[in-house]
Order: sequence, then C-alpha cells, then structure tokens
Amino acid sequence: RMDAIPRDLRNLRACLLCSMIKSEEQFESDGCDNCERALQMKGDPEKVEECTSQNFDGMIAAMSPEDSWVCKWQKIQRKARGMYAISVSGSLSPSIVADLKAMGIKYKPNMRDTAEKN
Repeated sequence: RMDAIPRDLRNLRACLLCSMIKSEEQFESDGCDNCERALQMKGDPEKVEECTSQNFDGMIAAMSPEDSWVCKWQKIQRKARGMYAISVSGSLSPSIVADLKAMGIKYKPNMRDTAEKN
C-alpha cells in the first residue's frame, strides 16, 4: 500500500505503539495500519494527538518487512509496509495502556524512546 507513505515531510507523526510514520491527516482519515483495532484513531483528531508523537528520530522505509534484517532489528518485521521511526519520544496515557492490557496487547513504554536512555 503506497498510500501509507506520507506525501510530504510536514506534520508527520509516529504511532506510539508501533512507530509507523504518517501525516496527521493520514492518521485521522485511515488510522494506523498496524494498531487501528487497538487504538481506534480513525476519524478522531484527539486520539491521533494522544496516540502519536511529532518527536521522533530517523526513518525506515519498510517495503518487505518480513524479509528485512533492519525490520527484524527494529522489531517491525510483522508490521505493515510503510515508513517507521527508529526512535519515538513519548508514551501512551495510562488509560490507553489499561485499554490495551484489557485487549491482551502488551505495551512496552519507551521501547523506542531514546530520550529515556543514557
């Protein structure tokens, strides 16, 4: 799905659960290609703001995530094709983390947040 790739580099955000990068508008219109069932961002600008971050470093273009050693190294080999951040600063709110836990989804806070590491 090439429409998952952002059209320009303004207003880009990274999903705090899977690190997929899209524009704010793309998250609002389509949700997250990996996390929509859990985060339900589609059509909800406040949820997009809460579940994504503008503060991220590096980009990986994942065209064949299942065959890529880079995707395996970033733990995104089972994710949808698209753009991913190498690191994302921020974390999901405790209420969203509780919702994820109730769905049986493990959330590792700061897994991609390099600001927390020394």
